[in-house]
Amino acid sequence: MTLMNDPIQIDKDKILNRIGYNGNSTPSSRIDSLVDDYIENYHDFIAPFYSHTVRGIKAVNGNRVDTGDSIILESYKVARLMERCEKVAFFACTIGNYLEDLAAHLAEKGLILQATVLDAIASGTVEKLAIWVEQSIRKDTGRDGFIISRRFSPGYCDWDVSQQGLVFKALGDNAAGINLNDSMLMVPQKSVSGIIGIGRPDKEIENYNPCITCLEKDCPGRRR
Repeated sequence: MTLMNDPIQIDKDKILNRIGYNGNSTPSSRIDSLVDDYIENYHDFIAPFYSHTVRGIKAVNGNRVDTGDSIILESYKVARLMERCEKVAFFACTIGNYLEDLAAHLAEKGLILQATVLDAIASGTVEKLAIWVEQSIRKDTGRDGFIISRRFSPGYCDWDVSQQGLVFKALGDNAAGINLNDSMLMVPQKSVSGIIGIGRPDKEIENYNPCITCLEKDCPGRRR
């Protein structure tokens, strides 16, 4: 696993949106000041680690993607992407458990507002980290003339969260210090894992978006 040393920049408007403020509402000066203070100081309480590995795609049959070593991804939508790809990157990243533990502690003390803001910042930070990892993989593969797809994580679309174990099996001992519980959920919780397809530019994998044909219009993970 690798420690990310680049600073992670947080979008304040997105943090406010996460705690319920949007273009139709304005936070009080107290809440605005609290968010500013937490954004200014949260960097001292994160440990952004990431890991990834790239495997060749041996075969795609129906809903199954075989990457070897008994790592077989089962999802119709993932398979439709991977049949256009030559390789797949497995990745995992986390900001550690300090912020989520601190937010839980604040909630136990009845400081719900502070806990909510801190949790929103933690969620926004790990999402920014995942974007950074994606960009890093894009840069690495681009040197060899490849392009990458969007990220896909277990639990999204028709890819069952039970397949989380296969992502971690592919990563082996290099899983950014993240563990899985019996429900295949990650510990620390502020972590992101998944896959990214790697292929040639003529396959247009970067534009593959299963949400276009999906009928679940209210899905919170829907991509435009």
